[in-house]
Amino acid sequence: MMEESGFLKRPDGARLAWRRVAGRGPAVVWMGGFRSDMAGTKAQALAEWAGAHGQAYVRFDYFGHGESDGAFEAGTITRWRDDALAVLDELAPGPVIPVGSSMGGWIACLAAMVRPQAVKGLVLIAPAPDFTEKLMGPEIDGPARLALETDGVWMRPSDYGEPYPITRALLEDGARWSILPGPVPIEVPTRILQGGADPDVPWRHALELAQGLNGSDVVFHLIKDGDHRLSRPQDLARMIQAVEELAQPPA
Repeated sequence: MMEESGFLKRPDGARLAWRRVAGRGPAVVWMGGFRSDMAGTKAQALAEWAGAHGQAYVRFDYFGHGESDGAFEAGTITRWRDDALAVLDELAPGPVIPVGSSMGGWIACLAAMVRPQAVKGLVLIAPAPDFTEKLMGPEIDGPARLALETDGVWMRPSDYGEPYPITRALLEDGARWSILPGPVPIEVPTRILQGGADPDVPWRHALELAQGLNGSDVVFHLIKDGDHRLSRPQDLARMIQAVEELAQPPA
């Protein structure tokens, strides 16, 4: 089944790019990671699966990401959370299963906390809740702190390419949305896939989220040799299996 595409206009005039597969519910909604976009391997694999199986599916780019409007460095957790909520409300009404990768795992949790009637389940891949404070914070040394104080931005080195901007506004805003160590007021069935060799999100960090969730139907899959991206064929198969498990109608 073909994907349709379009733009969702936000109150300030910025447009969010989206793609959607029509099908049966619950709708699977992809929530990507920090500096990622909806054209990534995992998001594409879900689109192909949804089209082949007649499952409703929505993927989108946050403000400042991918095909959406805005400058990346102007984004905050508040902004991206609001983007996700707008997508849920306007593009995927009814029961949904957010699939959140890395930062998207945090965004998915924040969305589920304020849309409990809509969210049927969660699939979280290398979830990075509180990453601005708990994962990036320890990296902020003297020179980085000075840059944040004087310029409001720190160019953070990356293993995946050129350094990229981390703003003081992002760090300060992120602290507002801290959910760890919990309790995290989410009751829905949740599946967490986490690489044991992830250099960006330690598996213990993701496990802390699993333990903090209020729901009892929480399964934590540790993929011992998995990296942060979890985009190998076997990883994609695990992701799709988790989505299928939560999407199937009750017996």
